[in-house]
Amino acid sequence: MTPSYVPPCSQERPLSSDTPPEGLILLNLAPSTEAEAAFGDCCGSHRWARRMTAHRPYPTVEVLLAAADEAAYDLTSGDLAEALAAEATTPLPDRGSLTVHTALRAAHAAYEAKFGHAFVLALDEEDPGHALDQTLASLRQRLGHDADEEAVVTAEQLRRTARFRLIRLAGSPDRAGSITPGPPRGTEPTSRRYDGRGRWTVPGRA
Repeated sequence: MTPSYVPPCSQERPLSSDTPPEGLILLNLAPSTEAEAAFGDCCGSHRWARRMTAHRPYPTVEVLLAAADEAAYDLTSGDLAEALAAEATTPLPDRGSLTVHTALRAAHAAYEAKFGHAFVLALDEEDPGHALDQTLASLRQRLGHDADEEAVVTAEQLRRTARFRLIRLAGSPDRAGSITPGPPRGTEPTSRRYDGRGRWTVPGRA
């Protein structure tokens, strides 16, 4: 298993608007299977992704995030284990000394050996150098937890991680790709596909 780090989202504000961002509009309009795949990239719990899909449409990003928080707080230990297993590596900045990176690798190996799952951290720092320091400090602090304490912290980090990813997905047309509003009921729907990399695409379109 490998560590998962999520950098802060500079697009987090503003959350409220009379006009939803394009990415959120596309997410609301997408077929259920495609929306569930997109939500699944934000949090690896299938139950969380299905719940977020079922509760569409979301009028604002603020409402979307509130629903995500509520769904995250309801996750069982099995759901959290599923979400952790889905976390993939986000490389840390190639900054800092060899000593710092060696210490990070050692701390992560100790964390994984103790808790049996990936280390997840939603970073507060945008500066690459500070991100390394924050990650190492968090690893060392959380190594002092017992299993129950760390389970609570990990669940909170997964919740925050999902929020950052949702903000990017809902707020960025680049991540939403090109998707058109759904056709009237009874007509042939336009085929839309979620490509698994945070983008909505319509086959045959650039």
